[in-house]
Parts: sequence; structure tokens; C-alpha cells
Amino acid sequence: MQSYEIRKMATPLCQPAASHFIDGTFMEDRTGPEILSVNPVDGEIIAKLHGATSCIIEKAIASAKRAQKEWARKGPAERGRVLSRAADIMRARNMELSVLETRDTGKPISETLVADAASGADCLEYFGAIAATLSGDSIQFGEDWVYTRREPLGVCLGIGAWNYPIQIAAWKAAPALACGNAMIFKPSEVTSLSALKLAEILTEAGLPPGAFNVVQGAGDVGAELATHPAIAKVSLTGSVKTGARVASAATAGIRPVTMELGGKSALIVFDDADVEAAVSGAILGNFYSAGQICSGLSGILCGGP
Repeated sequence: MQSYEIRKMATPLCQPAASHFIDGTFMEDRTGPEILSVNPVDGEIIAKLHGATSCIIEKAIASAKRAQKEWARKGPAERGRVLSRAADIMRARNMELSVLETRDTGKPISETLVADAASGADCLEYFGAIAATLSGDSIQFGEDWVYTRREPLGVCLGIGAWNYPIQIAAWKAAPALACGNAMIFKPSEVTSLSALKLAEILTEAGLPPGAFNVVQGAGDVGAELATHPAIAKVSLTGSVKTGARVASAATAGIRPVTMELGGKSALIVFDDADVEAAVSGAILGNFYSAGQICSGLSGILCGGP
């Protein structure tokens, strides 16, 4: 019965108005390659989108550059209020966002309700709260002194992974926006839908149009964005192989990169451990989110004789 309810609720949510969200509105260019959003549970096609063309990318860059200047002129406290309002909207729509994420990723609704949009809202709230405290330092050198000031980088690029789409989008957007940057976000072509919802919510909360743009596409779109001269910073969540390619391309333009790359960890159980807790931790580490998390376990090492 629960599965039926999810289907009924999600159907009108899946096909977005257009593939991309640029300058505060949906935008389409059907000459881009088709992207199919497929429910992994049953193979149902739940949305059809198109990858970004160079024209779409240039529109996203132009609007982000323009919006970033407007956004940076706002006081840090005002920026923080916008992020806090976005967090409130996300929490109010948690069920809607969770149903969408469940259909797009195949994860159970019991997980998406507590771990996806909800944690994204927490991140927006956190950086909204500290935005006004991000200041420089004054440093005394005897009778001389120097001071530092924090200034936005400009237009940042976020590239997301498929396993936590809206969470990763919010995690990348929140600190960038709190500091007065604009962001262009490219979700995984496998799970491309919820980032568009986040863009709508940020705009509704008061973010200037263009300060958070979403463009769809595969690796070629990510590469074109990562090497664009207007991009000041690249942040990627993905595989080690993809991270190596993106980092190499991005640093060719002397731009900083942040990489959150897939990894595996071992669970070490000592001989004095609580066995029940160890078993519970092993099950959680191996099977939470079907094991598709950056801290998934690759082995269990037990102590003792």
C-alpha cells in the first residue's frame, strides 16, 4: 500500500517544466542529448530531460556572473536569512521532496524522509546562521598591524553524485552562497530531478535569479564547465576516477578544487567490543543506502584469538 501511495503522490512531481534552471526560471534546449530519469526499482522512465548545450552553459555562466555581484552586495546577515528561509521551505516540503528522491534514486522512503532533503535543510540552516560571523582578522605586530578580509571567489561549480542528489546540492550550495558566491550545479545525469526543486526553493526564499543555476548533462558538460574561464572554484562529489579527471582539468586554469571522492572503510571489532553493537554497526555500514555511501564498509576485522 505504501508503494502505491508513493507512486500516486510522485507522478505529477517527476517531469520538470524544463531540463535546466537558469536565471530564476526553467529553460530548455532540445538539441541537447536526451537524458532519461529511470526508477531503479522497476525500470520505469519517470522523466525525460536534455543535456546542456554550449548555448545553455553560456547562459548559465552569464546569469551567474551577473547575479553574483548582486548577491555579494547584500549583507552577510541578509544572505543568511535567505538560506534560513530556504531551509524552512525544504522542511515544510520534506514529504514531497523525499517521494521524488525515492523514485529517482530507488532508495526506500524511510531513508529519504530522514537523510536527504532533511539533512540538506540542516546544512542551509547552519550556514545561514553563521553567514554574519564569517569575517577577517586583525593581527598585531608590535605597533604595526595587518588585517584580512574575506571576499567571494565569484562563480563556483558544483558537480553532484547520484546517491544523495539533493543533499549534495545543498551541501555545496550553502557555504558558497553564505560567502557571497554564485553556484552552477550539475547533478548526476542518473539522478537529475531534485536539484531543480532546490533551485526553485532557493529562488522562492529570496535568492537573486541566477545565483544558483542547475544545468543537466554527463561528463562532457562537467568538463566544459570545469574548464570555463569564468568558473572560480570547482567542488565535486564522485568517484576517484572522475575526480582525477576533473581536478586535472580544473587546476589547468589555476582554480581551487574540492573533492569528496568515493572510498571504503574497514570496521575493526576488538575482543572487548559489544557484539550486538558491532553486528548492528556492520549491517548499517554495509547495507544502508544499499551500500552506496562514501563511508561504506569493505571489510570487517575482528580482534581476539
